[in-house]
Amino acid sequence: MTQSDFNLDSFLPYQFNVVAGRLSRQFARRYRERFGISVAEWRVVAHLSQSGTVSVREIHERVDMDKSKVSRAAARLEAAGYLTKFRSETDKRLVDLTLTEKGRAMMTELAELANAYQAEVLAQLGRDAAPLQRQLTRLAKPGEG
Repeated sequence: MTQSDFNLDSFLPYQFNVVAGRLSRQFARRYRERFGISVAEWRVVAHLSQSGTVSVREIHERVDMDKSKVSRAAARLEAAGYLTKFRSETDKRLVDLTLTEKGRAMMTELAELANAYQAEVLAQLGRDAAPLQRQLTRLAKPGEG
């Protein structure tokens, strides 16, 4: 067996994946404890809070989750009273989602949790936070992935 020059621990996509997973799990513990929602449900609610009424397809494309996962998360959120589902007026094949008053109230609290968590992460990064955020924004631009 020969050893290559490849080092997984310094491979940037691997590092991003490990860090993203760790940060996501740490934040997920907070909103799961408070609201009992999953990562998929958090992503759906957060997206709806930014976009208003949108289709499952739009959420799937935006948050990088399978359509079936978005649909299951939406069904659980609907059962809990956090969102409403209805047929799209523009395309009857699509299901549109919108937050209910209860969902908007939850998102207000979730936003506070998210902002507090982000402040903790930014404090850990110190003065490296702003340049890192600029580069991440650059890498995350649509059409470049």
